[in-house]
Amino acid sequence: MPRSGATAPATTRRRRPRPVVRTVTSVAVVSAVVVGGSYAAGLGPFARGATDAEPAALAQARAFLADWAAGRLPDAAGRTTRPATAQEVLRNFTAGLDIRRPTLTVAAAPTQAADDTVDVPFTATMPIADLGTWTYRSKLPLRQRSDGSWKVDWSLSVVHPRLSGTKKFHLEREDTGATPNVTDRKGASLSATTFPSLDPVLRQLDAGTDAGGARGAIQLVDRATGKVTRTEATFAKKPDRPARRPVRTTLDATWQAAAEKALASGAHGRNASLVALRIDNGEILAMANSPSSGFNRAVSGTYAPGSTWKIVTSSALLLKGAVAPSDVVDCPKYLTVGKEFHNVETSEHRNATFLKDFTESCNTAFISLRGKLGDRELGDVAGKYFGVGQKWRVGIASYDGSVPAPRDETEQAASMIGQGRIQANPLIMASVTATAVSGTFHQPSITHGNQNTTSTAPLPRKVVAQLRTMLRTTVTDGTARGLAGLPGDIGAKTGTAEVSDDEPNNGWLAAHRGNVALACVVEQGVTGGGSAGPVIRDLLTAAPADPS
Repeated sequence: MPRSGATAPATTRRRRPRPVVRTVTSVAVVSAVVVGGSYAAGLGPFARGATDAEPAALAQARAFLADWAAGRLPDAAGRTTRPATAQEVLRNFTAGLDIRRPTLTVAAAPTQAADDTVDVPFTATMPIADLGTWTYRSKLPLRQRSDGSWKVDWSLSVVHPRLSGTKKFHLEREDTGATPNVTDRKGASLSATTFPSLDPVLRQLDAGTDAGGARGAIQLVDRATGKVTRTEATFAKKPDRPARRPVRTTLDATWQAAAEKALASGAHGRNASLVALRIDNGEILAMANSPSSGFNRAVSGTYAPGSTWKIVTSSALLLKGAVAPSDVVDCPKYLTVGKEFHNVETSEHRNATFLKDFTESCNTAFISLRGKLGDRELGDVAGKYFGVGQKWRVGIASYDGSVPAPRDETEQAASMIGQGRIQANPLIMASVTATAVSGTFHQPSITHGNQNTTSTAPLPRKVVAQLRTMLRTTVTDGTARGLAGLPGDIGAKTGTAEVSDDEPNNGWLAAHRGNVALACVVEQGVTGGGSAGPVIRDLLTAAPADPS
């Protein structure tokens, strides 16, 4: 159960934080398009011996493939017998191998297998970023549950027939001799040697800028020894454009160096990421990941934001006058809404004000206010004022959040505290914080001149003032006290997000100081204040001044 800041209902589906597929190089790609969701043309009737149940199994298989292709990984995983494991594998396979916009289509009629499953063959067309397309065949085994529903019977071979507990895939890119031609905001050269966390970012930004072309291969390797046992696909892409001028980013070398150092020392070997951006225009100053190579969790991660999401929930409540900071909203140890929710270490704050509930991250108090918001209201506020769920054009591939309407009262309760099916990442939560304290959403960006197709409204000044007070009080007299000794008018919100019953919680912290907003997540960090807090503290200590 959660120990700080958030709980999740039994229906919540979360990935397990330890990657199953590790790669040397990866570009974060979670955004994808829905393809292959309709019945494959020309399949004809079911195979001989088919049962009446097979149309339902096929429908579930098609839905799984459509969700996977569209990047709706929690939904895809929820259609399997092992949601947490499935989401982890799908995320790392798709993003870790630099797969963009996969096309997944049913390839043949379903057949009845000997183990009472229904097998649905499918074709996977996987475009590998800046290299080429990898196409292969696999199959989905569907098993009927006691309630009559069908689920994908999860195993690693669902993703690819050769993926197993002893074998994994590795994307090897060949060095063409060209060096990334990317600079920071002041023109200083940025390299993966100096800034390891930027390796996947630099590859995206610099793709196609040299005349050397691109070469690479997808290899099947032994998990224990790392020995290549088979080459699945090779790529040799010819250059399609001449060399161009250096790409100047919004990154700040000083902040990036501080971010990488803070995360390297504070993550303690756990998966983690952080983002720092300017409040006045959304320009990204730094992003870092641990491990430094591989999946870019900072901008393409899909996490439950936990209690940092209470910034958005509070905004929704304050906007409609449903509550005021001084109102008494009791904070009991437990509250049952389809399942039992509780607070950090089952703490309670009787007769607490809403301000106290926020600063101490009281789950039960926030959940008790769920009736004040309509089913879609939280998502509407997130999109209208914070841009969450709209399409962001950051300059690199990004996941821009999801706040679906709750399917039942338990999920509605969970969504009030950043659980349920709400998905975010450090880029989103840094942007949410920037919007909360300024009143205006600015599309985050890492390059200049990106098209902005978002449409948002400014938060009322009264709500902004209330949010700033609540965030500041969380530092001076709440769960973010670890930042209290630093200079500057710092505000923050901690968060802890439940992953599964058998995994430690993820730790979150979102903060602002001066013209900078930040957010950090530490997988298996247990508490936000105890894991993400020290990382943000080290970063703010090392980079004391606002960037010019």
